[in-house]
Amino acid sequence: MASKQIDFYWEIGSTNSYFAWHLIKPIAKRHNAQLNFHAVNLGFVFRHHNYVLMEEPKAKISNRFRDLQRWAQRYDLPFRMPDVFPIKTSRALRATLAMRRWDLEEAYIDALMAAYWEQNDATIAEYSGLRPLAASLGVDPDALEAAAESDDIRQMLIDSTNNALEKGVFGVPSFIVDSELYWGKDRMEFIEDALADG
Repeated sequence: MASKQIDFYWEIGSTNSYFAWHLIKPIAKRHNAQLNFHAVNLGFVFRHHNYVLMEEPKAKISNRFRDLQRWAQRYDLPFRMPDVFPIKTSRALRATLAMRRWDLEEAYIDALMAAYWEQNDATIAEYSGLRPLAASLGVDPDALEAAAESDDIRQMLIDSTNNALEKGVFGVPSFIVDSELYWGKDRMEFIEDALADG
C-alpha cells in the first residue's frame, strides 16, 4: 500500500491540467505514491478571485499558446488546442466523480483528456459527448448520466471545489504533498524532491 500521498487538483478545461495529468502519473509510480484526484470547478474558483481568463494581454495569450506547443513537443504528447475553447465543464467533472461508483475515475479522466485536448472533441461539454466515453469503459451511459445529475454528485463537486479553496488552491493544476501546495505543470521537480525526502 502506498504510504505517500499526492493530492491532484485538476479541471478538464485547463490546458495545463492536461500536461500535468501525463507528467504526474509516472512520478507517483516511481515513488509508490497514491494519487488522489480532486475535480475543481475552475470557473467558480476564477470568479471567487475575480479573475477572467481571456482578459489578459493578447501578447501573453499568444505566447501561452506557443508555449503549450513547446510542452507538447518536449514530452511527445498529441496535444492540440481545441477549436472550441473554453467550454462549460461541470457535466464532465460530475461525470468523473460519478465514475468512482464503477472504480473508473482515472480511466474516465484519461478518456476525457484525450477527447478534448487531443481529438478536438468539444462535445464533452454535453452528455452527448460524455455518454460514448462511458460506454467505451463498459458503463451504461444512462446510469452515468443519472448519477452525474444526482444531488449527491452535484454536492460532491461543490464540496471538492470548496475544499480546494480552503486548502489555498487558486488555480489548476495544483498538488499538495505533505501539506505543501505546488501550482502548475512546471513544479514536477519540486514534487519529486518532496516525495524523495518523505
